[in-house]
Amino acid sequence: MSYNPCDIFTYYNVVEMHGLNLVDCMKHKNNTQQAYIAGWCNYIPKPKKDYKEGDPKFLFINLSRCGDDIEAFGLIMHELMHQSFDIYNEDISKEEDIITWAEEEAYKVFKLVKKAKKDSTSSHPSPKSINGMHY
Repeated sequence: MSYNPCDIFTYYNVVEMHGLNLVDCMKHKNNTQQAYIAGWCNYIPKPKKDYKEGDPKFLFINLSRCGDDIEAFGLIMHELMHQSFDIYNEDISKEEDIITWAEEEAYKVFKLVKKAKKDSTSSHPSPKSINGMHY
């Protein structure tokens, strides 16, 4: 997580990943109302881009888009729903499990976001790992 959405590219030392790129990110306004990336959940970039099921994923939250608690939690829950659908192979018959997993993880991430916003002394907070997800 960071206040600068472009930090995700520098963190992984890439200029492009998963269809998004650093140049466009740097050109885009980043504030409470708009950003190139508000939140993002995807595979940790690999040089060969040969992603397969089970590869580690990251969750990125743009702290600039976490205005109040409701906005922050909504953004976190949104991104974690993407991850949860992936974990449960998009099996909608497991709807309750999908939502519950995302909700439980969202509480953990929300605490990290609240702390990062309170501390906000670094634009590159150390990533955290919870249940294999890199936050």
